[in-house]
Amino acid sequence: MLRIALIFGAISGSIIIAIMIAGYAWSDGEGFGASQALGYTVMIIALSMIFIGVKRYRDRDLGGVIKFAPAFAMGVAIAAVAGVFYVAGWETYLALSDNAFIDNYTAGIIEAKRDAGLSGAALEAIIANMEALKQQYANPLYRLPMTFIEVFPVGLVVALITAAILRNPKRFPARG
Repeated sequence: MLRIALIFGAISGSIIIAIMIAGYAWSDGEGFGASQALGYTVMIIALSMIFIGVKRYRDRDLGGVIKFAPAFAMGVAIAAVAGVFYVAGWETYLALSDNAFIDNYTAGIIEAKRDAGLSGAALEAIIANMEALKQQYANPLYRLPMTFIEVFPVGLVVALITAAILRNPKRFPARG
């Protein structure tokens, strides 16, 4: 069970971080709104490894039958490994890029607010919030869990759906 979680979680997390970093590098840190939609789409597709991993576990290790709880537990384990791989990849990227992400991100938010016509005290409040975010993001005790929860909740949803589908041995039966 652990082997399957490690393999499929590593594949899933590696796909997510590779595409996220490539997209971020390609866009030069611009267009954060569009990248969020793309990011969650990539996560859902990459986290389909949860379905594949749970199905493999059901079919090869359990003879084609799995109950909801073990299926969900396997899905959660795969999602957790994917989250850890995502965090490790993101931290590596931050180290190699001198932590430029947060500066580009906050500058992009401020610029978008200015372009939307925000000014005066409201803009100053946004700028103050972005400076506070920079300070928080510099702390790994804040950054690491925040990065993890970008992926893990999506994985929980995929694990829940996977467990609900695969608990029925007639759905996606093993090919013989």
